[in-house]
Formats: sequence, structure tokens, C-alpha cells
Amino acid sequence: MLDKIKDIEAAAIAALPEAGQDLKKLGDWQVRFLGKKGELTLLLRETGKLPEAERPAFGVAVNQAKAVLVSKAEEIQAGLEKKLLEEQIKSQALDVTLPGRRGLSGSIHPLSGVMRDCADIFNRLGFNVETGPEIEDVFHNFDALNVGEGHPSREPSDTYYLDAQRILRTHTSPVQVRAMESRKPPIRMIALGRVFRRDASDATHGSQFHQIEGLAVDEFGKVRLSDLKGTLETFVKMMFGRELKSRFRPSFFPFTEPSVELDMQCFQCKGLNGGCGVCKMCGWIELGGAGMVHPNVFKALGYEEGRYAGFAFGFGVDRLAMMRHGIPDLRLFWENDAEFLKQF
Repeated sequence: MLDKIKDIEAAAIAALPEAGQDLKKLGDWQVRFLGKKGELTLLLRETGKLPEAERPAFGVAVNQAKAVLVSKAEEIQAGLEKKLLEEQIKSQALDVTLPGRRGLSGSIHPLSGVMRDCADIFNRLGFNVETGPEIEDVFHNFDALNVGEGHPSREPSDTYYLDAQRILRTHTSPVQVRAMESRKPPIRMIALGRVFRRDASDATHGSQFHQIEGLAVDEFGKVRLSDLKGTLETFVKMMFGRELKSRFRPSFFPFTEPSVELDMQCFQCKGLNGGCGVCKMCGWIELGGAGMVHPNVFKALGYEEGRYAGFAFGFGVDRLAMMRHGIPDLRLFWENDAEFLKQF
């Protein structure tokens, strides 16, 4: 039986050069000689067939042979692993002479960029930028703006009510009201911010969007409709191009009288050849509403009757951004698609 131990040990050592070529072959070698069903393990199980006096010596001999083979296998395995590591390091070595990879950098969101440009243009025209709360009360959002209790915009189907007196503001006009409450004319200010309305989302509508609204108030005779027209014409030319024209159309809003709609000449076709798809073949694009501040607004805020006059206007910032960048769907602004945003 001791001869069998020597024979197995000799065979295992003779097979090591080939087994040491790679880790897989070495694993097969270990299974063959040292595994649970390996030759040495099976031999050790025959201990019970030996006379009792020979068993201790036989067990010691088997374990000694096993220790020799395990030591040699571990040495070869360490060498193979070291070689593999060296090859991996060599294959993945960094060539410091190559140019570095250019990292992705952030950019201004198209809505933020348009709002910044709006603020800059009106700052240059003498308007201050002011902000107000997004959670408003009914007085500032409706009552002070001559929007009566029966007006459709006050219905829960159009407005988000938090309770009987608090809502998510439906426009940025309450910022104008708060400005007139807090100080006396002259006032020249714009308000930029999010507004909320109960509206189904589609390519041109959403339940939240951004507005810019402006207000100019001074003593009667110092602020006229012609000043409003000149201000908005200048804004259109500075925002979209100096060659574009603008026009007023009569309209109605509860908080202005007279009221007008502002259109600008289509930036795509400039009204030539019968129009295009952008302007729906009419040559003009609607921007927003404007007008002279209604006397009832001054009255609600305690202004002396007949002493002051003012004009106000409002546009959708999202719509301005869509027109400026040729974006077809309003929902793209909110999806945070990296492929879309990196264009800006």
C-alpha cells in the first residue's frame, strides 16, 4: 500500500509540467489527484482494509504525499496568477501621451436660457425683476385683478385649490399686485416664474409652465398704449431678430382695458409666399396678451382714482423657447432627455 502512495505521488509530479500551463489544467490536475474523488483521497479510504497496526503509518504517508502535492500546486498557481496579472496590467496600461477623453459638461436648460435673456432685455429697458410665492391667495390671484367670482378660470376644473382661500397661482400677475401694494409709483417690473393650471398635457399644453409678465405704472399721462407698443416691439426685435415686425389685435382680459393680443411676424417664413407650417399659413405667431391696467385693479389696491395709469403684458416662456429653438413639443422641456438637452 505504501508503494501505491509513492506511485500516485510520482504520477502527480510527472503530470505537473503540463498541468502548470494554465489555471484550468491545474484545476483538472487537482481534481484528479487531490479532489474528493481524487486518487489520494480514494486510497486513504482503503485504510480500513489494512491491519490495525499498519493504519497509522499508512495515514501519515498519505497525508505527507498530499501535503507535497498541495504545496507544489499552490506554488504553480501563484506563478500562473502573477503571470495573468502582469499580462492584464500590460494590456490595460495607460498611454499618458494620448490626448485625454473630453468629459461631458453641463449647459443651460433652454427654458432657463430664455428666461435669462428675457430678464436681460427688460433690465436694459428699465424693468426690475421681481418674484412672488407660487402658493397664492384668491385675492391676489383673482379679486385684485378684476376676475369676478363667476369667471371660468376660478373653477376647480381650471385651478388647483389647496383650500378655500389658497391656490397654486395660475399666472404671475399676483407679483404685479404685490408690487403695487408694497410701494407707490413709478413702477417698472417684470415677474418670471412657474404657474399651474388644470390642463391635459400635450405638445402645446401642460399643467405647469412658465410665464413672464410685465408692469409699468406712473402718473396719468406718463404711461400710454404707445409706450406699451414700443416696449413690446423692442422686446420682439431683441429676442428674435431686428428684422421681424409685430402687431396688436383687439382682445379682452379682465385686468386690462383696452386689451390687445401681441403677434410677431413668423421667424420661419417672415410672412412670405403665403406663410408656412409654423405660423399655420398666416405669416404671424401669437405671443401673448397685453393692455392698459384696468381702473378696477387700481381701485382694489386703494390707488387714488384717476391719478395713475399703467400697462401690463404677459407671455408664456415655454412658448417663447419653442419658437426660438424650433422645438415642436412642450413635453421635451420636462423629460430630462440628455440627448435633447445637450443640444443647448
